[in-house]
Parts: sequence; structure tokens; C-alpha cells
Amino acid sequence: MVDVLIVGAGPIGLNCGIVAKQKGLSHLILDKGVLVNSVFNFPVNMTFFSTSNLLEIGNVPFVSHGEKPTRREAMEYFRRVREQFDLNVNYFEAVTNIEKRDGIFQVTSSKKTYQARNVILATGFYGLPYKMNVKGEDLPKVKHYFDEPHYYIDQKVLVVGAANSACDVAMETYHKNAQVTMAIRGDEISERVKYWIRPNIINRIKEGSIKAYFNTTVEEIREDSVILKTPEGLVTIENDFVLAMTGYRPDYSLFEKIGLTFHDDQYKTPIMDEETLETDIPGLFMAGVAAGGLKTTKFYIENTRVHADMIINRIMNNVIMNN
Repeated sequence: MVDVLIVGAGPIGLNCGIVAKQKGLSHLILDKGVLVNSVFNFPVNMTFFSTSNLLEIGNVPFVSHGEKPTRREAMEYFRRVREQFDLNVNYFEAVTNIEKRDGIFQVTSSKKTYQARNVILATGFYGLPYKMNVKGEDLPKVKHYFDEPHYYIDQKVLVVGAANSACDVAMETYHKNAQVTMAIRGDEISERVKYWIRPNIINRIKEGSIKAYFNTTVEEIREDSVILKTPEGLVTIENDFVLAMTGYRPDYSLFEKIGLTFHDDQYKTPIMDEETLETDIPGLFMAGVAAGGLKTTKFYIENTRVHADMIINRIMNNVIMNN
């Protein structure tokens, strides 16, 4: 039995564990992958948009070599935070179900079942990629997660998308001498792209170093080519790899299995108290990006660090009232 069981060992899940421990509550954090699994799955050479101080949790200083930290620096920072607070984290243990019986949560994982008085869902949104739903998307050459550019040296690469991830991938593979083509659904590179990347990618497109098809979607993927649907009609290009940087969404399968309810809107936002983040299941809370539902640009690490205090304060008030 623990006071607080947290699903997800990302930055916000860790922060919830820190605040719970500081308030004298017992805790357990379960994650289906590694520590800060989403950060681990970012591109190897990724640089954060935010400055390091905006990513700090537990009042632990985050010192990076540059103004904006790298993925590698972030992983080391959160590892040290976990170690400093001696947080109780189980890795490679996916939560498969949560049931409430007689006021106590029964949390079933891939390994065992735990009991908890309160549960915090801090699962992020990096779990499932948005699929293109086209023929050939299941071919091994198609990837929805980008690892590192060395793999694509001298290859013909199609990058799908025009936001931060797509532009990062296009530039990194271009610098490894890949022949890069971009398929962009809209008529321009997204204005949300990092300010130090956007002018660069636009200039590469203008000079022809990177070929871009605007107002374009992928029609079909084949072993050695890709068919694009452009304003001028269907275009077939030679291709070795498709890097579909089409975005990610929360995995709702667990939420629905638990019995959470959602607002009837396009973002499928969980119904919860905006002040405490408690859902309509008493004692079950949402934290971090997952609280925004499908609107994955609403919350970031920077503006959800307060979620831990909001939730734990509610739990502590319940403890006081029950006593």
C-alpha cells in the first residue's frame, strides 16, 4: 500500500514523487520504459527550445553548457534528480489496468498488482504516433521516431511534416549528405519551428538543397519509391526511407479502460477539477501533458511543473479532512 502511485517517470511524474516525499507521503512510480522515457526517445542531437532553468524540478539547478540544454544533458539532469531524492521508480513495468475497490486503487502492471490510496497519471503524449494510414506504412523503411542521422548517410530520405521534429530531421539528415525531400501538408514551414532552425530550413528549400512539396500528402509507400499527392497531381520519387514526423498523441486505451470521462470536444480533454487536476474518479489525478488530452501543444514541462503541488496539496487536504 502506498499513498501515491504515479504512472510515468517523466519530468512531471518525478516532480510529483518529489513533492509527495517532501510531504511525508509514500510513493511509487511505474514506467513502461526507462527514466524520462520520452526524452530518451528524442533525436540524439536534439536541443530543447526552453532554457535549462525552465526545466528544473525539485529546486535542483540544471546547468547546461549552452543557453538551451541538449537531450543528453537533460537525461543526466533527471537521473541526478531521481538519485538525489531517492525516488522509488520501477522501470520497464507498464500499467495495464486501474480499478478502485472499497476506496483503494488496485493498480495492475505487467509484473504485479499494487494498492494505492491515490493515483496520478503522468503518461505524457509520446506514446503513439499519428499514422498516415496509407498503403506501405508498415514497411520497415518507414519510421515514426527518429534516432540519429548517421544511419541515413547518402540515402534518399522523405521527411513528412513541417513542425519542429520534421525540420530537425530534415536538417540533420541533409548535413549527413542524405538526399532529402519534404512532404508538407500546408503551404509553408510551421511558424512554431525553433527560431534558429526555421530560417535555415527555408533557405535550404529556396536554394534547392532540400526539395519540398507543399500542400502535399503521401499517397502510397513502396519498397524503392513513394507516391506523393501534390497540387499538380501524383508524383513518384525514388526513396530509401520515410521519416514520418507527423506528431504523437496520448495512449487513451488505459484511460478508457479505467473509466475516465472526457469533454465532448476535438481534443478529448479529460474531465477534471482545474484547480486540483482530480478527475471524476476521486483520488485519481492527471498531470503533465496528458492533462491536455489531444491538445499536445497546450502543456510542456515548463508550465506543468506546478501540477505536482496542485495535486499533492489536494491529497494532503483530503488526509486532514479524513483525520
